[in-house]
Amino acid sequence: MFRNVLVAVDGSPDADEALTQAIDLAESERTRLTLITGVANVPAISYLGFGAGASAELCAGARSWAGAVLTRARDRVPDDLPLSTILTEKPIRRALIEQIKQGQHDLIVMGSRGRGAVRSTLLGSVSHYVLNHSPIPVLIVHAGTYEQNAVAGGSWAAGPRHLAAG
Repeated sequence: MFRNVLVAVDGSPDADEALTQAIDLAESERTRLTLITGVANVPAISYLGFGAGASAELCAGARSWAGAVLTRARDRVPDDLPLSTILTEKPIRRALIEQIKQGQHDLIVMGSRGRGAVRSTLLGSVSHYVLNHSPIPVLIVHAGTYEQNAVAGGSWAAGPRHLAAG
């Protein structure tokens, strides 16, 4: 059914569960996975009072953190699955929509919440944005849903909250 799945990872529990579900899908259908994460933009106000060296250190730290997230995600994917990874410095919303189009993906899988409620409130939800702008189906995963289903003996099909065609 799906041949080329884009998976957004950011180290959050929901994104980790989204990766788990994407791996399960890829194993059952021999699907190619592409993992993508973005380097967090350091807000301009963070530079106030810092010298150029400290500002560069903040940016390097953000890039290092994103690289570590991508490496941990890549290490979870079985070696027999086709896999590519993308670390982008573009704003993640734009990067996801561009990659969907350029990478000829036929599904995007992502967690429902990323790096925090405050950031989501200030910047808007990335998953909500993708759900409303994606030209392909979007699978949005909630980590807690799967934990509850496992305890209750539920199935994978009962887990995802949103699957929408673009």
